[in-house]
Amino acid sequence: MSSPDFPVEVKSEKKSASNYRIQGGTGEWEVVIGLEVHAQITSESKLFSGASTEFGAEPNTQVSLVDAAMPGMLPTLNGECVRQAVRTGLAINAQINKYSRFDRKNYFYADLPQGYQISQLYHPIVGEGVIQISLDEKDPDAHGKAIGVERIHIEQDAGKLMHDQHPTMSYVDLNRCGVALMEIVSKPDMTSPKEAAAYVRKLRSILRYVGSCDGNMEQGSMRADVNVSVRKPGGELGTRTETKNVNSMRFIQAVIEYEAQRQVDLIEDGGTVVQETRLFDPDRNETRSMRSKEDAHDYRYFPDPDLLPLELEDDFIFDCKASLPELPDEKRARYKNVLGLSAYNAAVLTAEHETALWFEELLDTTDEPEKIASSAANWVTSELFGALNRMGLDIQDSPVSPAQAAELLGLVADGTISGKIAKQVFEIMLETGDGAKKIVEEQGLKQESDTGAIEKVIAEVMAANEDKVAQYRDGKDKLFGFFVGQTMKAMQGKANPQVVNELLKKSLG
Repeated sequence: MSSPDFPVEVKSEKKSASNYRIQGGTGEWEVVIGLEVHAQITSESKLFSGASTEFGAEPNTQVSLVDAAMPGMLPTLNGECVRQAVRTGLAINAQINKYSRFDRKNYFYADLPQGYQISQLYHPIVGEGVIQISLDEKDPDAHGKAIGVERIHIEQDAGKLMHDQHPTMSYVDLNRCGVALMEIVSKPDMTSPKEAAAYVRKLRSILRYVGSCDGNMEQGSMRADVNVSVRKPGGELGTRTETKNVNSMRFIQAVIEYEAQRQVDLIEDGGTVVQETRLFDPDRNETRSMRSKEDAHDYRYFPDPDLLPLELEDDFIFDCKASLPELPDEKRARYKNVLGLSAYNAAVLTAEHETALWFEELLDTTDEPEKIASSAANWVTSELFGALNRMGLDIQDSPVSPAQAAELLGLVADGTISGKIAKQVFEIMLETGDGAKKIVEEQGLKQESDTGAIEKVIAEVMAANEDKVAQYRDGKDKLFGFFVGQTMKAMQGKANPQVVNELLKKSLG
């Protein structure tokens, strides 16, 4: 039996994050969604062989004799894959089963040379856990919901059929055959397309923080089987369909929208939803039937005779726990409570591991990170993100390094340059790769704080606008901004705004 030696308290909070309904002829319908996410485990070799898992290799160049199921070949379990699965389970506060077992799932398909898939049905390595989601970017602590995870089990991937290489035949590429996967099975706790996308987004973030999966959906290293059923609100669960291998969050939402509407229309027309496996056609934005849904007995599961049961030691699990980084929710809470960031900035900066690493490297290059954290967060989420989006770059490919960004922000903080000048300097940094200090010195952009020089310009501005000075002194306070603008314009934006404001107030009386 599975040993619950590492039990956890799974929160069962089910606050609704959305009120999504399908409007049918007979009234409202509720959608019930569960996801089975297949995440490729980060490892240089496959689950039971030493063959490479590198993406993009020529077909059938990363296939060992074990992967090809040659007679007499025996699987050897990849310990790193076990470690990563346990670390993932711990990251979602799940039960780690010290005893687990591999089973053979028997079925025939051309890209499965063994005639069976080695998986874990009855005794998975990870039991129940929970993932917290939110649909409110500006306040992630509001409108939250706990999505239950039923289990995580380890299994090997199948190969790939290639139908576009020959007019009358299909080719088989076994490069993916034997690649290690975690199947992360949610409970049917989601009730809208947005909730499902938020769940996958949060799960992907956790996996990338942990380092157990790169989360690259375009390359197939993370994909989802989408289970959808409909019912009258609060009624009995309906018959579900499963749409296989959906590889983007946009497509996951499209599958749910289409499939829910299809099922409602079918039921209201007097038909019956059939439990089946379906495929999504992104070109037509619709699902279509693939095969009737099999049950466990159809696969003739039985324990794999070539693999011993997996028994984990306490020390191994504790080491896995100790190796975990600060996870997204913990980091977001620290950014809010310790660094004083807004809920929105904290959420944006922690959503992707690479973004958080970049931001923290920026802070680490300063002497007093707490003092500049808020201004740095605002700059990253506005100026830097805006520039990267414009250039089509990810943050890890930013032409401006965290150290260079810290130097730029430091010049603003100590009054060397104004915020307006900082924008100009940043654009030059993006183009040239030069540091902020060098650019400011070479182009004479240093902010003017000399009170004598600023007072002289203020006197000239007031002399040229005597009528407005009189209006201001008669109570037209809004003209103050005019004088600030004229002074800054006369000094080519290099005057210290704070000093300008103070001296203008004094001069205008």
